[in-house]
Amino acid sequence: MNIPESHILLTAACWVLVTFICYISALKLYKVTANVPFLQPFTHPLITSTAVLILLLHFFNLAIKDFQSHTYILTLLLGPATVALALPLYNQLSLLIKMGFRVVVPIMVAAIIAPVFSWLAVYLLDAPLNLQLTMLTKSITTPLAMDTADAIGGIAPLAAIFVITTGIVGAVFGPFIFKLFAINNHAAQGLALGSVAHAIGTAKAISISEQCAAFSTLALCINGIVTSIMLPLLFA
Repeated sequence: MNIPESHILLTAACWVLVTFICYISALKLYKVTANVPFLQPFTHPLITSTAVLILLLHFFNLAIKDFQSHTYILTLLLGPATVALALPLYNQLSLLIKMGFRVVVPIMVAAIIAPVFSWLAVYLLDAPLNLQLTMLTKSITTPLAMDTADAIGGIAPLAAIFVITTGIVGAVFGPFIFKLFAINNHAAQGLALGSVAHAIGTAKAISISEQCAAFSTLALCINGIVTSIMLPLLFA
């Protein structure tokens, strides 16, 4: 049975609108809970909007694959959004150059500590080797993580899950940790978010300040490139 093209376009438009409404509503809820420190991390827009969308997909019996095809235009927008990260980086370029190795060294340290501690956790639990190798890719952006996991004998789809989960946890609890330990320097906050929580952490950094976003973008890029090169050299 051939489905009219107009029906397909209308369905896609409806799901894009639903996704947009879910996120905007989740964002408002997140702002409402701003004065409740212990509650706000759990009302992060990525958590609440995703939960609502999953319930809607279940209610309408719509497969994830079909939902992705309907909202493909949102996926296309990730490209321009990623390129836009260069703007705060360019605006803060003079400060980044001035700091020099004081920026690069923390990123390199984080690039080692984050995967090693994660690997150690699953190693102590006697997880299968391919799961251990997959865990090493958890702090770089999804496309790089999947390719790297595949190159070193890990599980590419599982790498994507680890990366997304890491990003959400970093974006949700990162600001809370900054407050808890009185870390008020935006450069330090950006380096932490970009090095550990990659793109999702960088999205959170944008909401903090331009300086935070610039340092997070730099950390995201350096960590992703170094990790995706070093892991295959060490474990391939």
